[in-house]
Amino acid sequence: MAGGTLGAQAMTLGEALRPFWYRFALAAVYFLLTFAVGTVGYMIVEGWAWHDALYMAVTTISSVGFMEVYPLSDAGRTMTMVLIFLGVTGLGIWWALITALIVELDLGGVLRRRLIMKNIDSLSDHIIVCGVGRMGRVVLNEIVEAGRPHVVVESNPSRIALMQEIYPDALMLEADATREQALVGAGIERAAGLAACLAEDADNLLVCITARDLNPKLPVVARAYNEESVEKLRRAGADHVISPNQTGGIRMAFSLLRPAVVSFLDCAISDAGIEMRLEQATVPQGSHLVGRTLAEARIPQETGLIVLALQRGVAGPPIYNPGPETRIEAGDVMIFLGGSEQVETLRNYAELEVEV
Repeated sequence: MAGGTLGAQAMTLGEALRPFWYRFALAAVYFLLTFAVGTVGYMIVEGWAWHDALYMAVTTISSVGFMEVYPLSDAGRTMTMVLIFLGVTGLGIWWALITALIVELDLGGVLRRRLIMKNIDSLSDHIIVCGVGRMGRVVLNEIVEAGRPHVVVESNPSRIALMQEIYPDALMLEADATREQALVGAGIERAAGLAACLAEDADNLLVCITARDLNPKLPVVARAYNEESVEKLRRAGADHVISPNQTGGIRMAFSLLRPAVVSFLDCAISDAGIEMRLEQATVPQGSHLVGRTLAEARIPQETGLIVLALQRGVAGPPIYNPGPETRIEAGDVMIFLGGSEQVETLRNYAELEVEV
């Protein structure tokens, strides 16, 4: 995946060139009028045919000056000097416009933005991260570690530059995530999920509303700084709302009351130093596990993984510590604990859709 940054109000190539069409048109009119004046002038002053007069006017104004068609009179020489001045002035304007166009395309990154937009348009089942502040950076890091395709939407150029240094292959969309155009540009119709990590709860609220309107089935996770915003974000369309204050407070209490549990979860979630992870997998319709009980599936014996819970359907709590008599259904999400090799073994054994 080619990395890059897409400017905030990213213009198309046509939009970037639109001001220059008018300027180049004026320059073209200037040259046409100068050519016409020169042609008519030579025809009147020197009495030449229109073709000879036009040739003389073009070679003089363009500063090519191959040769004079015929010897010039004093009036003809005076007019030639005027045409040379007009021609040099016009050429200066012309080259200035070309230079400005090149600089505009380079500084505005229009061509580069078109390449990035092409890369984004080719993505599907990617994750959109809105905001790369302190929480957004953690989210982005985990997504990159998992190898999932992603697009970052951030309006702060300095943060974009910092993230580009750390993750050179990431696709960075420098835009206001609260605007519908930005989310559409990030490919929200084809995305697999969205994380709203903006600094203000009101902005995250707007992102959730816009995202839910553009893609009603999109899983949305939002950050809430204030506790009173949690329910508002849920009503706005967030499937999950994370409050750093609440989550951090619970974690601090658990670290004091149940330190061993916290250490275990740290290792299982962050993969810190040991080959043990909490993973999830969806049971597809075609899996041979469908209709079997956990005892009949023999997942621990065949793969070494421990099934901790089953999530059945979108609503309702998961089935914790399912018993051996629990029957597996298509669409069940299995939550298990194990190593990466064991996860791969499960993928091959049960033909599960392991979500990494």
